[in-house]
Amino acid sequence: MPLEFTAIDFETANSSSASACSVGLVKVKEGRVVDRASWFIRPPLGHDFFLEWNTRIHGIRAQDVADARTWPEQLPDLLAFADGDVMVAHNAAFDMGVIRSACAATYLDCPQLDYVCSLQVARRTYELDSYRLPVAAMAAGFDDFRHHDALADAEACAAIVVHAAGRHGAGDLAELAAAARVSVKSIGPAAAAVATAAAR
Repeated sequence: MPLEFTAIDFETANSSSASACSVGLVKVKEGRVVDRASWFIRPPLGHDFFLEWNTRIHGIRAQDVADARTWPEQLPDLLAFADGDVMVAHNAAFDMGVIRSACAATYLDCPQLDYVCSLQVARRTYELDSYRLPVAAMAAGFDDFRHHDALADAEACAAIVVHAAGRHGAGDLAELAAAARVSVKSIGPAAAAVATAAAR
């Protein structure tokens, strides 16, 4: 199979992982970026306050998302864009945690998604002093981007995975995960069932 996935990045309004205020999505088919999308998100009530620290990082303010769609309104578009792809994110536990928490905060079932962490891939691919997104992206030949802009970060994440696949001679994401010795993980009902069974 060819190298295909959807890279994703969220920015949050505050320290709550349910407070997604922006998302960036980049679709890769046959190892090439074929589509991009990004939009603001109005965080759920109780998670909708903006901390100065977060705004200082990403530049998004409460007034920027005042007319944005809510999580329940935009989640179908996010899933339609991904269209069943394995998701890729840098420090994917954070981004997948945003999906889980935002769904919980809005009483939605968490969607079933498989994902790979590009941070883990980078650690198994490059020898760097830091594996932060800007540094890992530079190693992949993708630099001079606006870090903490959700779309730019998703593009950087995609570039890392495409470059790493070439380094490892991997034809698809499963081959890359195997070569880099990283796991393809999941969120959603199946992942929850596995976790419940393991806890018994």
